Amino acid sequence: MERLSGLDAGLLYSESPAVPLHICSISELDTSTVPGGYTFERFRDGVASRMIALPELRAKLADSQLNLDHPVWVEDEDLDVTRHVHRIGLPAPGGRQELTDVCAHIASIPLDRSKPLWDMWVIEGLDGDAAEDGGRLALMLKVHHAAVDGVAAANVLNQLCDTTPDAPLPEPVDGPGGGSPLAIAADGLLRFAMRPWQLTRVIPVTTAMVVETVKRAASGTAMAAPFSAPTTRFNGELTSERTIALAQLDLSDVKKVKNRFDVKVNDVVMALCAGALRGFLADRDELPDKPLIAVVPSSVHGLTDRPGRNQLSGMFCNLHTDVGDPLERLKAIAASNVNAKEHSGSLGPTLLVDLAQSISRGMFTGLLSLMSRTPMPQTAIHNVVISNVAGPTTTLYTGGAEVKGLYPLGPIFHGSGLNITVMSQGDRLNVGIISCPHLVDDLADLADRFEAEMNALLSNC
Repeated sequence: MERLSGLDAGLLYSESPAVPLHICSISELDTSTVPGGYTFERFRDGVASRMIALPELRAKLADSQLNLDHPVWVEDEDLDVTRHVHRIGLPAPGGRQELTDVCAHIASIPLDRSKPLWDMWVIEGLDGDAAEDGGRLALMLKVHHAAVDGVAAANVLNQLCDTTPDAPLPEPVDGPGGGSPLAIAADGLLRFAMRPWQLTRVIPVTTAMVVETVKRAASGTAMAAPFSAPTTRFNGELTSERTIALAQLDLSDVKKVKNRFDVKVNDVVMALCAGALRGFLADRDELPDKPLIAVVPSSVHGLTDRPGRNQLSGMFCNLHTDVGDPLERLKAIAASNVNAKEHSGSLGPTLLVDLAQSISRGMFTGLLSLMSRTPMPQTAIHNVVISNVAGPTTTLYTGGAEVKGLYPLGPIFHGSGLNITVMSQGDRLNVGIISCPHLVDDLADLADRFEAEMNALLSNC
């Protein structure tokens, strides 16, 4: 068995009907490349054959009433892929709006915890095409955030894809094994007894973080501060509904801007997000005088020996939405990102993981209960979550179908109701945006602004 880390478990405990905590992706597939032609049954059987290499999708939660620590992952010996891979047809005319409406509904449904925490939806009728005749279809994958972070989710997608339409199956990968209720409880008791030792590791790290942050704030080299963000429409309470929008850009355009102005790809991505958000809010007379603040998660896989599937750090970044000129905004974002990266790096890669690991199951329950009765703060912690995930550089196929678009989608939270996740894929940059229709009822307008922002930056090259 594999014990959930504090960060993994925290994502599990924090879930509610209004805040389903799964990571999603939407792929657009061209079935004309499928050897022998596409059928849903053949596609589903292909997914089932790949489970040997996907321990994240074979594991389910297990617990014991006597367990004092977090739940564990165990191998699902009765895994039935037909309970996970579903088929649905788009209503006519099967365009982008119909696709995002269907995917938004799927994204709003929590995963069933009695089985491995993932679901896949094969969505036929894209653009009115018949997939059996070589037309296009979409594929939506949902995996719980407790089971994968952004990097691990990208690895799952890699295992579901190939670089040729008829590639052989991947090599088997061992799973977490089994665990009896007695073994879960005994191991949990030992880990609970070690919790005070975990706290001794966190206290000096936290103290050092405070000292370092105060020093950087005094010298003007700190990242953007939490609770310094203006309140926007994205900072309200969520309902259980979701709304999704997608955009696709030419990656070579992004690199052209990057090279011309000697900035990072991530700087260009954030400038595109900032410009789109600025225009979206300005057209509604809602643009704050203060700049919007983004939380940018980052992976620390390979930088730490801490347990857990979520290996995350992050930083608060100033989006400089108070700057009108797109080029000047890009330069300001690039400069402030240098400070944010250095500040975040100085805190160490294990800070978030260690803080979460020091919180016991009972403490999580108490904290969540307190938060549920506490009014939302009047000042926003931040305005948007922006993730930039490096994707595959080659053409990919899944089930023999060529992947024409791959759009990632992260979770949203009360008070943090907008997530923009970007993934490179071959020569494209795919943008997935998710929010709640109670906060944003026209998210497609935000997505449409990315191309205009890209053109504005290119006009300066």
